[in-house]
Amino acid sequence: MRRLLRLPQDSPRGSRAAAQQAFSRSVWISAARCLLTYIVLPILGPIVGFAGGVGPVLGLTVGTVSMVAIVASIRRFFASDHRWRWRYTVVGGAILVLLAVQAVIDIADLAS
Repeated sequence: MRRLLRLPQDSPRGSRAAAQQAFSRSVWISAARCLLTYIVLPILGPIVGFAGGVGPVLGLTVGTVSMVAIVASIRRFFASDHRWRWRYTVVGGAILVLLAVQAVIDIADLAS
């Protein structure tokens, strides 16, 4: 897994505090993405009069930021040899799959 995440084998261990801080940051980014996607845009979109193409573009942008944050936090967990690294990798991986599916849907909306 360290090779997949491009972490050097002989590097010093990262701190657990840095891993937990990266985790907190990725959770906040995911929470903001969910709020925008599922609450703010469906409610305010019709009121403000967003065009149909704004939602998918915003979804792709925020989803990409969320994916980067998740991968960064997984890297930090493995760099620090955190005891929850595999559990978080499973959860983060599942979220990455869902974000990838949503990205495909958003790209299909933009293409049509």
